[in-house]
Amino acid sequence: MTRRERGPSWRDDRAWQAGILIGSALGAAATVVGRRMERTAREGLVDWPAVERFAIGRLEGAPGALDAAELRAAEPAYAEAMARIVPALSSALGTELPGVVERSGVVDRASWVRANTSSFASLIGKLEKDLLDQVIPAGGGLAKATMALANRWITTRQLGLLLGFMGRRVLGQYDIALLSAEAAPGRLLFVEENIRETARALGVPLGPFRTWIALHETTHAFEFEAHPWLRPYLASRLERQLSLFGSDVRGFGREAMVGVGRALRGDGGGEHWMERLMGEEQRRLFRETQAVMSLLEGFSDYVMDEVGRDLVPGVAQISARFHERRTRRTAFERAMLRLTGMDLKLEQYKKGEIFVRAIADARGKAALARIWEGPETLPREGEIEQPQRWITRVLDGPPAAPASAS
Repeated sequence: MTRRERGPSWRDDRAWQAGILIGSALGAAATVVGRRMERTAREGLVDWPAVERFAIGRLEGAPGALDAAELRAAEPAYAEAMARIVPALSSALGTELPGVVERSGVVDRASWVRANTSSFASLIGKLEKDLLDQVIPAGGGLAKATMALANRWITTRQLGLLLGFMGRRVLGQYDIALLSAEAAPGRLLFVEENIRETARALGVPLGPFRTWIALHETTHAFEFEAHPWLRPYLASRLERQLSLFGSDVRGFGREAMVGVGRALRGDGGGEHWMERLMGEEQRRLFRETQAVMSLLEGFSDYVMDEVGRDLVPGVAQISARFHERRTRRTAFERAMLRLTGMDLKLEQYKKGEIFVRAIADARGKAALARIWEGPETLPREGEIEQPQRWITRVLDGPPAAPASAS
């Protein structure tokens, strides 16, 4: 055989060998890259520093921005309002609230975002390991790592959008970490930039409006701090919901996207889109929690009007204009409220206040104290909508058992 005849075969052999070497090198490189990406993906479901930056970036250009000096200058006004609110509230509700004034602060929108980014991170951290084990199991490889990183990118921006949206609207907050290892009392935050802009939009005086908002948040402090059983009661339900959610997320993404579509269209179908993602026990816990949240928000709204009569000049006008404003939303705002679940909060205000006022009208203000005796006297599913059922069970029934957090 001539050299010319041997040539192609020889070159084919060398090409084949080179292909093996190149393929092996690429395989090794992919393995290394996959492991690195897997380690990166397992660092967390969310890039929290990026959430904070994205949310604060969304707030740039919002009207009424204040600098640090202007925020400090507003602090005496809130201190003066709180000095009047606490004794009036303590007298009306029959309990002392020591230390609440010292645990209040005036913040801008960005500071509110930072505080709540930390709270969200702590909450999600409770179930993150279980979720990561499902989303990207050890040795899951490049494909799963890539998908996990893509999901982190999307989730990070979704949370940033949510916090940025809320950061323009939240006026005040009783900041309490339900799942904190230490049961530290909460802190009152007043988002001065939003409070000023809302007072201007409503055409109401800033001073009385500040007092009105402070009264609402201080009432939340009363609800939790005067009733030590309430925090562990809610925490136990939240922990259980997180545990159930974290136990299996297979198929969640597809169902969530369907829910998002329905939320954007406003297709409620008699059930909130979030409930469609839940199992039977999750749905029960969710509805129990919603009943309690309706009570908390409705009770605060009731107190704002009742106690506010003697504290807030023009309280009737402020309340009327504020509640009217809640009903006027753009299509984008309505979609965002449904998407984020904040529409539930608005419904809680309405249902809760009707419930509380019905109890007071039927049996007097003293009957309201029975609500806070313990878990057994909290409104159950269906009782928020039908206060007489609560009256029959609690006020006309046998005495409630001692308070328990179970």
